[in-house]
Amino acid sequence: MEVQIAVAKINKYASSESGDTVEVIERPNGGLSVVMADGQSSGRGAKWISTLVVRKVIALLSEGVRDGAAARAASDYLYTDRKGKVSSTLNIFSADLQTGTLVITRNNPAPVLLAIGEQVKSLSEESQPIGLHRDTRPVICELPLEPNLTAVMYTDGLVHAGSRSGEKMEIETCLMSFCEEEDASPQMIADSLLEQAVKLDQGRPVDDISIVVLRVARRQGDLIRRMTVRLPFE
Repeated sequence: MEVQIAVAKINKYASSESGDTVEVIERPNGGLSVVMADGQSSGRGAKWISTLVVRKVIALLSEGVRDGAAARAASDYLYTDRKGKVSSTLNIFSADLQTGTLVITRNNPAPVLLAIGEQVKSLSEESQPIGLHRDTRPVICELPLEPNLTAVMYTDGLVHAGSRSGEKMEIETCLMSFCEEEDASPQMIADSLLEQAVKLDQGRPVDDISIVVLRVARRQGDLIRRMTVRLPFE
């Protein structure tokens, strides 16, 4: 098998900097983790917050700290540093090769979507952002890594897409239609969700949007690990 990860991001309209941060790190005992944070508000201040959170989590994960403990530590750190006045959402996807599982850690009101084959499930148990209270605990779900498992996490910009015109994005329905295609790659899914959101916002995103798609597929070809990044700029 192989784990495939894709990210699609866009800034809020007329904002020069995104308040969302996404990073990928190799786990010390095998596997990969993707960490995503959305700092309160938007722009440079929000970027500072989300970067602080992600770097704290990544530093702990690189030392072998468990995902849930890393999330709690990041929350306490943000609470102490900003005196409980600033919040951030936090999501972690970890493909843990030591346990053979996908660990999903969420401090985010927005759900995580799971697709197994053509069935889509929403992990929507109540979850709070970090930084506002001490000992804020994440919602954690652990699943075996198996072929055709797709997991999608996103910031609230995707949830709010279309709100300016009174429309709502049917994220689960969109994901279901993409997963019906046998050759749908994680990048295709992430790009298609983002494209639909921007379309609902009439080309002017009402908020920063970040989408992470992780998919487990049957391995084909060599054992080379690959990573591709595309960063448009003016």
